[in-house]
Amino acid sequence: MLELLLALPFVLACIVLTVRRVPRSATAWLAGLAPLAGLLVLVALTPQVLNAGGVASSHAWIPQIGLGFSLRLDGLAWMFALMVLAIGGLVVMYAHYYLGEREDVPKFFGYLLLFMGAMLGLVVASNLLLLAVFWELTSISSFLLIGYWSHDREAREGARMALTITGAGGLALLGGVLLIGQVVGSYELDAVLAAGDAIRAAPTYPAILILVLLAVFTKSAQFPFHFWLPHAMAAPTPVSAYLHSATMVKAGVFLLVRLHPALSGTELFFYVVSGVGAITMLVGAWYAIFQHDLKGLLAYSTISHLGLITLLFGLSTPLAVVAGLFHILNHATFKASLFMAAGIIDHETGTRDMRRLGNLRKYLPWTSALAIIAALAMAGIPLLNGFLSKEMFFAQALEVGGSGLVRIAVTVAALLAGVFGVAYSLRFVHDTFLVRTEPKVDREIHEPPRFMKIPVEVLVVVCLAVGVVPAWTIAPVLAAAVRSVLGDATPYYSLALWHGVNLPLLMSLAGVIGGALLYFGLRRLFDLHAVVRRAFGRQVFRRQGLILLGVAREITFRLTDGGLQRSLWWVVIALLGTAIVPVLPAIGDALMRPGQPLPPVGWAVWALLVGGAIATVALHRERLLALIVVGAVGLGVSLVFVFLSAPDLALTQLLVETVTIVLMLLALNYLPQVSERSQTRARRIRDGVVAIAAGAGVAALAYALMTRPGGDTVASELLARSLPEGYGRNVVNVILVDFRGFDTLGEITVFGIAGLLVHALLRRARLMPDALPPDSPAALPMPATLSHLLFPLALAVSVYLFLRGHNEPGGGFIAGLVLAIPLLLQYVLLGSQYVESRLGFDYVRCIGIGLLIALVTGVAPMLLGYPFLTSGHVEPHLPLIGEVPLTSAAAFDLGVYLVVFGGSMLILSMMGTVKHAPPAAPAARPGVQ
Repeated sequence: MLELLLALPFVLACIVLTVRRVPRSATAWLAGLAPLAGLLVLVALTPQVLNAGGVASSHAWIPQIGLGFSLRLDGLAWMFALMVLAIGGLVVMYAHYYLGEREDVPKFFGYLLLFMGAMLGLVVASNLLLLAVFWELTSISSFLLIGYWSHDREAREGARMALTITGAGGLALLGGVLLIGQVVGSYELDAVLAAGDAIRAAPTYPAILILVLLAVFTKSAQFPFHFWLPHAMAAPTPVSAYLHSATMVKAGVFLLVRLHPALSGTELFFYVVSGVGAITMLVGAWYAIFQHDLKGLLAYSTISHLGLITLLFGLSTPLAVVAGLFHILNHATFKASLFMAAGIIDHETGTRDMRRLGNLRKYLPWTSALAIIAALAMAGIPLLNGFLSKEMFFAQALEVGGSGLVRIAVTVAALLAGVFGVAYSLRFVHDTFLVRTEPKVDREIHEPPRFMKIPVEVLVVVCLAVGVVPAWTIAPVLAAAVRSVLGDATPYYSLALWHGVNLPLLMSLAGVIGGALLYFGLRRLFDLHAVVRRAFGRQVFRRQGLILLGVAREITFRLTDGGLQRSLWWVVIALLGTAIVPVLPAIGDALMRPGQPLPPVGWAVWALLVGGAIATVALHRERLLALIVVGAVGLGVSLVFVFLSAPDLALTQLLVETVTIVLMLLALNYLPQVSERSQTRARRIRDGVVAIAAGAGVAALAYALMTRPGGDTVASELLARSLPEGYGRNVVNVILVDFRGFDTLGEITVFGIAGLLVHALLRRARLMPDALPPDSPAALPMPATLSHLLFPLALAVSVYLFLRGHNEPGGGFIAGLVLAIPLLLQYVLLGSQYVESRLGFDYVRCIGIGLLIALVTGVAPMLLGYPFLTSGHVEPHLPLIGEVPLTSAAAFDLGVYLVVFGGSMLILSMMGTVKHAPPAAPAARPGVQ
């Protein structure tokens, strides 16, 4: 069930991104199915969480490094999963009406579901390495969501800023997790939480704590890393309502509370976490008062509330942990509703600038009422959920341990936060809805569509219900989370509305009065609309980015000078410098061993290779001749594989060489026929020495490998295990799709990405008129006819090679190239328009489907309790045919087949379809009309 809960968003994200030609409403329903179905699964698991303490599952993944696909749904994970799915479903409904008709809706919902799945994986992960994987996935998916409006410079900059800060925190988290694993001896969460005393006593504890806290502070926008969050407000409002209220920014505090039993309890933890939380709380609240953008105000208020939560967890008392968990829930509800209300205002008025808004209660009465209630909850007004958790916060601030100075500092900080919170909440309400100034907008203002307001209404009702009857609404959720964190140390606490006249109540009253006086006092003393506060963090980030790019540009220029030749020269020098010391003794021993006699055929192939290499160097300026000679060298290499009884490798080399030659021929179409002679004699001698050294080194290494003594080697083990464990006699194919299937998955992913990059770079490329080929290619009717006949034959051969690949030479890689070659010939002979108009292959989708098939093939065994990419084998008995051996690796090979075919065809088709730029219009002569 946990696997199903986690898989739902990812599966539906793939469906939404793939099936794009459906109505907007159908896309929204598909996207909404993930949180709805996830909530049903969560409801089914709720009795086990509340009564039995949780649900767990574990699957082996990479046990050699301690990485397991371990999941657990305890009370804390259940609470966060409930927030992720419930608010996620409301955001999907809201986004359907928020996004414009011209928006790429499938892309938006696909990214949103990807982030939803990453957050679910983060909260249910029971292995710290797995948690780190999902942590990074949240950073990547949030980058895509924040930068969704890629045409907007602010969105692009905000996305880069968020990815840089949170990505750096992810690296820190990985370092902290590795150190924890060294101390505990395991990355499993149960073992880590049980080893809290050992972690705190370890000499590496300060390093562990600082690294983990860096991840917490960067993700949850704590000072001094808080500046990325306000600039992420350039994202669409549904993104802000989801990421910046209930999910992404809560990931940091989730990690803090998840590892709280293992890391808390020291003075270092207390002072660092509480200090950073208090500073963040005050800085965010103060800056929120002076924001003019509705979402900017909400962003800084989010920073302040995240600081409040961090401060509570830093205090580390059991009741402080209860208050922190309670405020996580309350903040998610009222802040998500406020973001959605701000989005409605922007949607209907065309602006979020409070200097241009006012008196919106007249035009948006229902939205105004909802937003005002949510803002009052944010301010901590009685009978709303924010009041209850704020009272608990004040109570814990008054009871903090330590010296009297610490207690005074925390109490004053809490009171100031209450005052500032009321002040910015009043500004949100007064400047937007109550001030009598008419809005300065150029459109008719009216209420949004009915269903666009439903998510806001639901969240506001939750704020009211929790504020009025907390014991009947939020108490079970909070109790489950508290028990999972504190265990036997769970204290008694009350969610009653009235605790009598006490100091926390008086602090709340002082905060309300002080906040009102502060806001209206600032309005009387200053023109708040004229105050402009520049983000210092943004300026520092920009300056550091410019410095980094300048240094990188200088280093790149000095190393490469803009030329590929110098880049390659440095790569070869680096390889020689790093490899010569460890490899030289092995090469020396190999040269002393007796070799094997080479028959005449071998000498002939060797002469072909050496002659081809020398001819390539001699003819390198004549590009076409050099390409033909290089093709001959490739043919010689394939003959070497034939001579060494490696038909699979020979066939692969031959096909790759054919495709590469066609690619180079297409590239030569846009290059001069003869390259310029630009090298000096000294440089040619230098390059020749480096080339001879590298070539001789590779040759000596190959000789050492081929003449090494026999015995137990990796090759002999693979030969012995191929048939009984991989169910195939073709060892090369079994290695690719089974023994080293994970490597192959990475390789086809890289190959597919390379194809997509070429497509992105060349689809809008234009050649200037002076770079056009001099003549059009001549029509060749006979080869064109033969290419038509060759395609069905090649298709049959391709399918044949694919089907036999597990036991005979062939396989998905070879089959994909065989299918690509006749299409390449048609592109060359008939042109891209002719081929694509008749065959209509969507190579991009082909790559995506291939990668999806390969990934599903790897994940499917995990659902059955086996490691990733484990192969299965059956031999069903079919009538008239008999037993038919089938292996699940064939499905993975099908993914390889599609990616190789789609990637190679995408690259080569783009190389052949570079557009020709129209000639520039001649400049008008003076005096001529």
